[in-house]
Amino acid sequence: MTSEFQKKLEEFKSYLSKIEYLNSASSVLYWDMRTYAPKKGIPYRGEVLGYLSGELYKLETSDKMKEYINYFEGYSDLDDITKSIVENVKKEYNRTKKIPEEKYKKYTVLTSKAESAWQEAKEKCDFNIFKPYLKEIVDLKKQFIEYWGYEDNKYDTLLDFFEPGMTVKKLDVVFKEMRDAIINILNKIDKSEVKIDKSILTKNIDIKRQDEFSKEVLKKMEYDFEAGRVDETEHPFTIEFNNKDVRITTHYYENNFISGLLSNVHEGGHAIYEQDIPNDLKGTLLASGVSMGVHESQSRFYENIIGRSKEFWEYFYPILQNKFVEYKDITFDEFYKAINIVEPSLVRTEADELTYGLHIIIRYEIEKKLINGEIEVEDLPEIWNNKYKEYLGVEPKDDAEGVLQDIHWAGGDFGYFPSYALGNLYGAQFLNKMKRDIDNIEDEISKGNLNVVHSWLKDNIHKYGSIYQPIELIKKVTGEELTAKYFIDYLNKKYKEIYKLK
Repeated sequence: MTSEFQKKLEEFKSYLSKIEYLNSASSVLYWDMRTYAPKKGIPYRGEVLGYLSGELYKLETSDKMKEYINYFEGYSDLDDITKSIVENVKKEYNRTKKIPEEKYKKYTVLTSKAESAWQEAKEKCDFNIFKPYLKEIVDLKKQFIEYWGYEDNKYDTLLDFFEPGMTVKKLDVVFKEMRDAIINILNKIDKSEVKIDKSILTKNIDIKRQDEFSKEVLKKMEYDFEAGRVDETEHPFTIEFNNKDVRITTHYYENNFISGLLSNVHEGGHAIYEQDIPNDLKGTLLASGVSMGVHESQSRFYENIIGRSKEFWEYFYPILQNKFVEYKDITFDEFYKAINIVEPSLVRTEADELTYGLHIIIRYEIEKKLINGEIEVEDLPEIWNNKYKEYLGVEPKDDAEGVLQDIHWAGGDFGYFPSYALGNLYGAQFLNKMKRDIDNIEDEISKGNLNVVHSWLKDNIHKYGSIYQPIELIKKVTGEELTAKYFIDYLNKKYKEIYKLK
């Protein structure tokens, strides 16, 4: 490339760095608001975040941004990184510019009010309080889709926000395979004579000891505490300001230590991904995980495939028994089965590893019909309850543990839910390749050598940041398109052993 091109590229990266700075500043304020900010200071914090969002909007949709896009689109031989930069900023530019400013403002105000209405509706177990807000959100989403455009299915446009390149056509295939397999295993477990005592997980463990043990596990995972920290919040999350500052939050319960521990392991998976992003992706807007689904593959991989495995606990259970005397008389087998018990439940966030996917599929099936006008908002409680009865054999007693249990729709996040289940599918596909690449990976894990796992994930996934779309990354890493096969095989093998299935 010419010196003129290189100079222009450096200018472009400098411009994109300003966007990264604003995103980082906003993230710091958001983290503080969710952790330590005093209650009375939160309204003003919201105003500041609103202002920064406005400045971000200006940078992302400016004439200067359009000029950069046009310039680099004139080159057909761009390297992968520069090509990805241009494609990503162009997509974001077009998305934002296509929405009339008054509609955008209306939507922003509406979702803010909707979240408060949702909270009140959940507290009072009354969907009718939230219904008018949700109807308006859905109507606006449908209008936005018309502005943005779509090809085969309107829902594809919303999926692309969270999982670029994913479509209903692809999801219908893998989700049907996964759904049928999970229901088949559930039916077999229902007939199993194996009984598991989950009450052993309710022993009172003081939070200080829980925190110490969780941090020991995170260190073994190679979470870098010099580039992050762990704090407590009501709802755990991970937030990155850059690859040198990626923070975890968690929530501990004195009578359920496994919840806090696996929360840390889950968030640690997210955080390690961000800490591993290469320094040379700074100023490209590619210095982050590529999608929600791939991000969930990392967190759910560590939480479930590693954190609930026999090999993991062969190393950590003796340490746990030494630190938590409450478990000195509980056998390894009793503990391992208890953390892997299968019990169909009503609430997604409390679901076991097997049935979690059904919670996501229910939401996916509802969302795509709602967005395509096949069902109406007023029908949601009945449809929700019927699907839970059909797939999981349970039925909500009220709207709070039914259609109102998640905040996602109040924020307009249609298309987000599939990412959680995709994370499971991606994770199992990565595991299959990892086993082929690393001899005796199970033995390494049982010795506490989680660095072997981390190194493979870093070299094969993390180092690419957002250079490749998820479907490209999966093919690049595993040599195959996305498939449900490996996750189904993983589930069958695991629960056949635990529940002595035929």
